Amino acid sequence: MSVPTPHILYVGSILPKRSETFVYREVLGLRERGVEVSIASVNAPERDLGDDKLDALAAEAIHVYGKGIGGKVGVIRDAVLQRGAWWPHGIFEVSPTYWPKHKLQFAAGIALARRVKDRGITHVHAHMAHVPTTVAMACAEALGVPFSTTGHAADLFRDRSALKTKLQRAAFVSCISEWHRGFYREIVPGLSDEQLPVIRCGVDMREFTAVTPGTTEGGISLLGVGRLVPKKGFDVLIRAMAAASPPLAPGSARGQTTYQGDDPGQSPGLRVTLVGDGPEMVNLKALADEVGVADRVTFAEAQPNHVVREMMGQADVFVLPCQQAADGDRDGIPVVLMEAMARNVCVVSGDLETIRELVADNVTGLMVQPGAVDELGEVLVRLSRDPSLRQRLADAGRARVAEEFSMSVNLDRLEAAFAAAAPTRASEKKTDPAPGEVMGATNHA
Repeated sequence: MSVPTPHILYVGSILPKRSETFVYREVLGLRERGVEVSIASVNAPERDLGDDKLDALAAEAIHVYGKGIGGKVGVIRDAVLQRGAWWPHGIFEVSPTYWPKHKLQFAAGIALARRVKDRGITHVHAHMAHVPTTVAMACAEALGVPFSTTGHAADLFRDRSALKTKLQRAAFVSCISEWHRGFYREIVPGLSDEQLPVIRCGVDMREFTAVTPGTTEGGISLLGVGRLVPKKGFDVLIRAMAAASPPLAPGSARGQTTYQGDDPGQSPGLRVTLVGDGPEMVNLKALADEVGVADRVTFAEAQPNHVVREMMGQADVFVLPCQQAADGDRDGIPVVLMEAMARNVCVVSGDLETIRELVADNVTGLMVQPGAVDELGEVLVRLSRDPSLRQRLADAGRARVAEEFSMSVNLDRLEAAFAAAAPTRASEKKTDPAPGEVMGATNHA
């Protein structure tokens, strides 16, 4: 049986999106290897990201929903015109509890299939296991091709949507960690390693070149990068800055270097720059002022990726004290940690199970218990006074990324997964699911 030339359709929530570097880098990496890739963005792609390649992606992306009510009406119209493998079950066999939202998502997938039907798409892949995968699943079924997905964090922990069905129907589910593989098997026991390949969100080591760690003692620069949301733990970092600050001498202003006593367990020179935007900006600024470190915390807002890369190279320590938020949201394996490690910068992170696959405590970085302010403060003081420790951790961290988290290694794995799916799935026409199977009321695992 001949296998058609691969043409992958990527579906993302917002593609490209500044904070989701791992999605567009994967697209660009596959294209660099000669794989044909089309892209679709459920919501409007971000523009003016300060990179010509990203601007070009935004210009070519198929906007799934279109603008406003008219765009959604167009989705329904196009879906009615497309009679695919899932029509009508995929639209009408939706749990009544989720009917309006998922009906539109199924319709969007079928409408997307109509828009790409002449492109020769052989496989549909989604990043984020909630809405993009619902759209991708419907689109693939309508086209009669396999689909796959990569789940990450909030899409699994907070906004989960019919995950069991998606795991059962996907040609494969790309696992960004071994932990994710185990998580999926708890939902659908018996899934094979081939159905759940471990494919990391890779970093291009050609872009993230190594820098020489600084040898400063005492006064060091810290960097944190990420959306300003609770799961990143930046409130913990700000409180830790205060906990690590020595007492001021009488009459001195905070931030000066004249201190009372000479306690070797305290460091006067910690300064941090936080890069990112988000709903917690106002609260974090107020917290920095409240605990007396506002003069040592710089809020740099979101920056183009090439600027962030340079900022990483100038930092002594990269800090991302991840934690689980009150709503259950937490990180998978943050790509910014990989990027900092690739730049040969010492990293500190919150001790979440997924992150341990990247950061081994006291080997490739330092880990602290999530939410542990005093522990993080002590770690920062320790690093400020021990440049040789920073050097050792930085060197081991970069080696770990090159070995397991590089773009090259993981694109090899991804291409192998696409190839394995093609001969067995592309020629198999799935039967229509039984009523209720697609999105039954009890299938919201």
